[in-house]
Amino acid sequence: MPRILQADVEEVKSRTNIADIVGERVALKSAGVGSMKGLCPFHDEKSPSFHVRPQVGYYHCFGCGASGDVYSFLREMDHVSFTEAVERLAGRIGYALHYEDGGAAPETSGRSRLYAANTAAGEYFRRQLLSPEAESARRFLGERGFDAGAAAHFGVGYAPRGWENMTKALIAEGFTRDELTAAGLVSAGQRGVYDRFRGRVVWPIRDVTGQTIGFGARMLYDDDQGPKYLNTPETPIYKKAQVLYGLDLAKRDIARGDPRRVVVVEGYTDVMACHLAGVTTAIATCGTAFGAEHIKVLRRVMGDDSAAGEVVFTFDGDEAGQKAALRAFSEDSRFTAQTFVAVAPDGLDPCDLRLQRGDAAVRGLMDAKLPMFEFAIDRKLAGYDLATVEGQVGALRAAAPIVGAIRDELLRPGYERVLARRLGMDPTAVRQQVQREMRGAREPQSPQASAPAPAVGEPETITRVRLADLPRTAEVALERDALMGVLQYGHRIDQAVMARALAEPFRHPGLEAVRESVASVADRTRVGWATAAADAVREPYRSLAGELLMMPFPARDEAGALASAADLCRRLILRSIEREKNELLGAVQRVPADSDGGRALRMRLRDVDVERLRFVES
Repeated sequence: MPRILQADVEEVKSRTNIADIVGERVALKSAGVGSMKGLCPFHDEKSPSFHVRPQVGYYHCFGCGASGDVYSFLREMDHVSFTEAVERLAGRIGYALHYEDGGAAPETSGRSRLYAANTAAGEYFRRQLLSPEAESARRFLGERGFDAGAAAHFGVGYAPRGWENMTKALIAEGFTRDELTAAGLVSAGQRGVYDRFRGRVVWPIRDVTGQTIGFGARMLYDDDQGPKYLNTPETPIYKKAQVLYGLDLAKRDIARGDPRRVVVVEGYTDVMACHLAGVTTAIATCGTAFGAEHIKVLRRVMGDDSAAGEVVFTFDGDEAGQKAALRAFSEDSRFTAQTFVAVAPDGLDPCDLRLQRGDAAVRGLMDAKLPMFEFAIDRKLAGYDLATVEGQVGALRAAAPIVGAIRDELLRPGYERVLARRLGMDPTAVRQQVQREMRGAREPQSPQASAPAPAVGEPETITRVRLADLPRTAEVALERDALMGVLQYGHRIDQAVMARALAEPFRHPGLEAVRESVASVADRTRVGWATAAADAVREPYRSLAGELLMMPFPARDEAGALASAADLCRRLILRSIEREKNELLGAVQRVPADSDGGRALRMRLRDVDVERLRFVES
């Protein structure tokens, strides 16, 4: 495959705001001058340690150490090749790439082809919704309150009956049967492949960036022998445990909400009904129960680092819906945000509620929400006769584990009192039972096994040096802050002053490794120089360089940061001058004053004083 010209790689990166790309997956908020932060997408955390600096095009996690530029972010998040990452960003900004040896742009391969195939299939299904055969699909949507505008907004389409309609259409566009199979669009039979979706209304399932990765389809005809709902199977780009329908449409309002609220519903039509009614933060799972992976995705989009947010689960009022709510309860403690359950009094789902009672009723459903813990307690108590002592005791034993699972020590006593009121029992007895459940839930800790020594010939694990490991001395603080300023604002500092500041070795070995890498850069004004310098730092100090590049610079605004960074460079120069002056003063004492060497030393002392005065006054 022809390689993209390096100049184009750099140009695309310079035109791309890394905060826009990261912000599609992670809710970012200000973290000081030129810095933004959010929950790390590469590891689980309760408070944000993932920082992005748009002006240097770099990200760094102070928790797990992950770092890189916009290309490495896409490669890690979407598992694409470097070439695919560049091509995706170039397409996003409308930049025409050029390839080495004058080669033409390749059609691309791998995951990019799967995205392209799903996009083409989505367009095909949307066109078919206008066909005469799709009357049943249009009637299905109309009976649920969705007109042509709603169908277009959500990209709803129709898969025609027949075995190869879509297959032939996409092959005519240049896709192969192998690509369609890998994308989950066709199934394999004894006579070859055939359309997976046939005679169904179809919803495109998109990832958080808005790219189509799969489909959900509902049966329309009585002679359809398949399941009522049929989804895309697992593919390299479609993982149902991580996909949330409607998140691409809801993410912006989720991140902007006050409080930030996510509404979890059960189906595609419920998402549509909520959005059309004004509840634009509604999302749904795709053919699987709400689980831990979904929570990870939502927490990043919400910026779930405080209890100010809300997650509202809406379920049918029937037994299956209640079971779904209790399954969600088992994952509740993974959210920092408050979790609630909203069930319509007559058990209607949001789609039917909108049809029968209008948009206001759907919006009002949010006002009738119950805290998740309270809902779970009530469901447990519903199976017992609380008019009898035996029923009260049985209900206490059933509900106590729910209260005991509340990790927040401020919330738990309140729910102990709620449970006591529901049961009509002494709060002390309830508290004692909850404490017994908590003790029983704790597993004995096994002795920690010592880590085995690496086998002969195996490399030892690198113990990386971090900012927190640096000594707390004035010398180290000056070197640390100066490198932070140079890495973040070096492209706007006087280049001669900066070169002079970086000319002499630093005292701390880790900071010296970073200085060497920065000083070796020929052009510190070009886009991306700082990220390249940080990546080039030798281990075990590379993570230290990433932290210096990403650490919020201590200044009120950008002008103050530039002035401070320049001043730190001058302080390094003055330190170097003072060091040389002290060495010269010592040498003068050892050399006869009237000798050539003595006269040369005094002349150099005079020059050093002049240079020092220049930097003191600047």
